[in-house]
Amino acid sequence: MSGTTSGIGTVTSGAASVDPAPCNALTDSPDGLLVPSTALAGAGGSGTAVGAGRSVNVDVVAPAAGDCPQEWQVGARLTPPFGEVLLDAFVNLVATASGEWVDTGMAVDLPGAGVYEVSATLHTVIATNPGSGVFNLAIVGRLWDVTGGAAIEDGQYTAQQTASNSAPTTFTSDADLCTFHKFVTTAGPMRVRLEVARINTAGTPVATTGLQTLNSRLAFKKISD
Repeated sequence: MSGTTSGIGTVTSGAASVDPAPCNALTDSPDGLLVPSTALAGAGGSGTAVGAGRSVNVDVVAPAAGDCPQEWQVGARLTPPFGEVLLDAFVNLVATASGEWVDTGMAVDLPGAGVYEVSATLHTVIATNPGSGVFNLAIVGRLWDVTGGAAIEDGQYTAQQTASNSAPTTFTSDADLCTFHKFVTTAGPMRVRLEVARINTAGTPVATTGLQTLNSRLAFKKISD
């Protein structure tokens, strides 16, 4: 970098140097003094750019006063929302009609816009006796959008099915454990409920047909903004 000094009646030219200390952000170049600048870029994605709704927390640690050079520490932590509810009470599917959907009492609240993995585990039992006759019985589950008042598309699954081409000669009880997953995309907060129904293609179930409390649950976790 060049500069000028002046005295009485004379003008002289001299060179001024940039302090090479590592904490000095200025750089001398043949074309002049370079001053650093910072370019800011916005956050991408379809979710909230700033706020608690995002799935990543960024930690920034400032340098201590007088540090040379000044070093900023930036770190990120995954903090996706998640939750789970358990079945409180046995859901009796003997007293309901075939194909009638029953609220299990299990529901989760998706907190905001984004993509969520919603999963359900169903511990089901189908029971028959000699009065059931030839039977083909199933228990199905579905995810219901309480906020929108509609079934979630492609959110219905068969949890258990049992059949026989001859009537049972004694009481029988078959248990099963089914887990299904569904990716749910929402533009805002959504309440999701789990419903179950029994399907009688043939025959009649008896007690204790229904959804058992042991290991039955509904859960969610956010996977994308």
